[in-house]
Amino acid sequence: MNLNEYKKKAAWAALNYIHPGTVIGIGTGSTVFYFIEALSTIKNIISGAVSSSNASTVLLIKNGIKVLNLKKFDQLEVYVDSADEINNNMQMIKGGGAALTKEKIIAAMSKKFICIIDKSKKVEFLGSFPLPIEIIPIAFSYISKEIIKIGGTPKLRKNVVTDNGNIIIDIYNLNIKNPISMEKKINSLPGVVTVGLFAERGADIVLVGDKKGVKILKK
Repeated sequence: MNLNEYKKKAAWAALNYIHPGTVIGIGTGSTVFYFIEALSTIKNIISGAVSSSNASTVLLIKNGIKVLNLKKFDQLEVYVDSADEINNNMQMIKGGGAALTKEKIIAAMSKKFICIIDKSKKVEFLGSFPLPIEIIPIAFSYISKEIIKIGGTPKLRKNVVTDNGNIIIDIYNLNIKNPISMEKKINSLPGVVTVGLFAERGADIVLVGDKKGVKILKK
């Protein structure tokens, strides 16, 4: 069984946390796309979804799931998303799909954050996966210099413009021993829209797909 099968297992397991009449926050990425397919099987009992990216919106519409405007809500019951890396404290690196800003907004709005992953995403320490930050383009040189000061190697993600019209810097070689402190430090830099560290607001439940099935991790 390959990682895609593990992703699918975790995605379908998330249906157990969806209640009738709920508006669901939807993340971005290949694992979430499996969840959208699963969600389509109960689309008639949910109120709809709010989406974190244009890619997820397209897939939701394709699967006949009503997409609602995030502006109309100040709170959501549940948010389902994946992670590029997640540690034992359920803190994550996200943003491989360049949708980190809207993902962070929806996560902050949600009472429950369910993270669906395959077993390869589970790590002891964050940082092997390059940490994305969304920035305003004119701040590129300044922010790159500041990232080097904290020990990272910044690299522009080429040919990528976010849904917000900004650019992405991926930070390599960053040893993230204190994710919350690092999140605050990078977010404080002028020109940073947001950093792909989900540490202050981590996951509440993690569903890990592996060859044995789905492992459930809770805080």
